[in-house]
Amino acid sequence: MAPMLRLYNTLTRQKAAFAPIDPSHVRMYACGPTVYDAAHIGNARPIIVFDLLFRLLRHLYGPAHVTYARNVTDVDDKINARAAERGITIRDLTDGTLAAFHDDIRALGVLMPEDVNVAGERPRFVEPRATDHIAEMIAIIEGLVAAGHAYVADGHVLFDVPSMPDYGGLSKRPLDEMEAGARVEVAPYKRSPLDFVLWKPSKPGEPSWPSPCGLPAPGRPGWHIECSAMSWKHLGKTFDIHAGGIDLIFPHHENEVAQSRCCFSTDVMANVWLHNGFLQVEGEKMSKSLGNFITIRDVLKDWPGEVARLAMLKTHYRQPIDWTVRGLEEAARTLERWYGIVGDSAASPVIPDGLLEPLTDDLNTASALAELHRLDDPAGLKAGANLMGLLTQTKSARDQGSIRAAGLDVLEVEALIEVRRAARAAKDWAASDRVRDALLAMGVTVKDGKDGTVWSVTP
Repeated sequence: MAPMLRLYNTLTRQKAAFAPIDPSHVRMYACGPTVYDAAHIGNARPIIVFDLLFRLLRHLYGPAHVTYARNVTDVDDKINARAAERGITIRDLTDGTLAAFHDDIRALGVLMPEDVNVAGERPRFVEPRATDHIAEMIAIIEGLVAAGHAYVADGHVLFDVPSMPDYGGLSKRPLDEMEAGARVEVAPYKRSPLDFVLWKPSKPGEPSWPSPCGLPAPGRPGWHIECSAMSWKHLGKTFDIHAGGIDLIFPHHENEVAQSRCCFSTDVMANVWLHNGFLQVEGEKMSKSLGNFITIRDVLKDWPGEVARLAMLKTHYRQPIDWTVRGLEEAARTLERWYGIVGDSAASPVIPDGLLEPLTDDLNTASALAELHRLDDPAGLKAGANLMGLLTQTKSARDQGSIRAAGLDVLEVEALIEVRRAARAAKDWAASDRVRDALLAMGVTVKDGKDGTVWSVTP
């Protein structure tokens, strides 16, 4: 039997055995991108980490028994400002940015809806957009007003935080600390400084929809309501896992909990809350002012996506991660060695127990990767790595892709490698060295070791 999955739950601040509400239908939600600009490498961390969890859940419970929803925020102040700045429509901006985001994360080995959904069956992976769920948002807003947890004021609808006695249970922040932060943005129409916007009037040129609660002016949703609406639509009033970055715990996730619980009269929104740690670059916080702001696309210009994925997984998801060139170089060398071992072999149908045990222990990827380093069985290594979204190509396909990416002729490089192999077999070391030097001049490095000959294209 597979090891039992244990996860650290932000809600309880404890690691415990995962017990799905319905083992035949495990449901997971993750906060996805706000599509106003190119995603940075910090945005890639939750995408990769929770893709790994999705893969693991599919392995443990069966592909047909796991549903994953990862939302897209396509209505937002930043989106409005960026579209106006570029002189394009908001839809044109969000469509283009989302397409680029998809290209980037596909290169990182992230599963996409088209990879897992089966025609005629319940979708296993959905990517809902906020603007496609306005009706669900309005239904929740009007339900909250009817239940006495929200009110209309000055063209807005606001959540009445004091109406929920245990507000703050997820973030566990002291009430006076939350009130102090809320006063920075206090508005005269708020009953309490902690109250937050569910719906607001739209300014000229902004997207708008008919408002709830009989408000005459068109408006648009606040930020937090969208995830309550989308998770309800695709996963239900309560579900198993909600995931996102640690920066979202307060106020975003706290407010999601408040909206969903108060609207549906439930004890929880999600049973388990997972949050990944922050990312810094070469020991410093990433920011445009420091000149170290790196997009996913910037990384992919210099490194294969698989290298970036492995570099990201070397650090446990709840810990801060330091994104460094050295880490990428180490990941590249590791993948080169592993591809040399697995070659074009098929994966074993059985995942090595030594890999499953750390992965089921709150996604302990560092220990799982250490286990992969110990494996020298090609089929077992490939199976274990595949579960982590690694070694998904054959060595031949990867090699040819590297050659093409470098603008080299595949047939020429392969022919020279075969000539060198024949020279070494004949112990003609001088001829072997000449071919090696010719390949090196083309940007192809050849290394001979105990695992045989491996080569790589110089980045």
